[in-house]
Amino acid sequence: MTRPTAHKLPPKPINTAPKGFWRATPLAIFPPILGLFGIGLAWRAAAIQLGAPVWIGEMILGGVSLLYIFAGIAYKAKVLRRPTALLDDAKILPGRAGMSAMTAAMFLFAATLVPYWTLGAQIVLVGGLLGHAGGAVIIIRALLQGPSEQRRVTPVWHLSFVGFIIAPVAAVPLGWLGLSEFIYATTLPIAVAIWLISALQFMRAGVPAPLRPLLAIHMAPVALFGIVSVLLGYEDVGAAFGWIGLTGLLICLSGLRYLTKSGFSPLWGAFTFPLAAFANLMFMVAQIQPVPFQFVGGIELVLATLVVSYIALKVMQMWMKGSLAKITKASVV
Repeated sequence: MTRPTAHKLPPKPINTAPKGFWRATPLAIFPPILGLFGIGLAWRAAAIQLGAPVWIGEMILGGVSLLYIFAGIAYKAKVLRRPTALLDDAKILPGRAGMSAMTAAMFLFAATLVPYWTLGAQIVLVGGLLGHAGGAVIIIRALLQGPSEQRRVTPVWHLSFVGFIIAPVAAVPLGWLGLSEFIYATTLPIAVAIWLISALQFMRAGVPAPLRPLLAIHMAPVALFGIVSVLLGYEDVGAAFGWIGLTGLLICLSGLRYLTKSGFSPLWGAFTFPLAAFANLMFMVAQIQPVPFQFVGGIELVLATLVVSYIALKVMQMWMKGSLAKITKASVV
């Protein structure tokens, strides 16, 4: 009589994702969240400039704030389990973009809180400044330790090293004018340097199709410097940035097929914040020159809301299904 053989479970596949939703949280979820914050603030501005219903902007900002807090907790849980996961994520381009967007979103979260809770807005803003500075240090470390080709200037450098310019959107209403002027003066030369180096690189080698959506990030500093210029009272400079931004938008629209040639990917998150920032720029400059900026801002905001919502929804769906972490090569703990 033969002894029955014990039933053996099949070996676990090597690439099986670990149990626990948070263990592979990718930083790529944060660029669309940054864009959604911008859309909410643009609708808040549209309520003033165009008489749009106030509840639209506040509802969007409330929902995005909850999403941001949830995403932040999910990523923090991963880092608490293995702190080096943050360093690993900084080694890859989507990780660096997401890390910078994660901390930059704190600036817009602070701007969201300003009308409701001044102390909370101040705490979040300071936390954002410290977090963004810490993220910049981690990214510099990753660039120095990585291969030389990784140190090529990319549009993501705007997010990492110029992203502080988002802070005055909250800092000026809080009365922190000195800090805002310092940020403006120190980040503008960095942005100009990145634009010039990027232009030279583009003329020499172009950009591979999968990375072309990142080119849209170049538009974000144009919008932000225009917004902050008006906030600080530099109205002529703000108006100039408004016209530069309008010209840039037309160039991007004419090259839309070029930018999207490789099809949808998580890097489309790079489109979201520039689109939202442009709408905010139009409404800010409209305070000085209503025509044509007020009209352009209204049209672009409606279209940007649809586009940004679509991209954010697609990225969040990929996160929930677990495919986003694999595609962006996020660290797993």
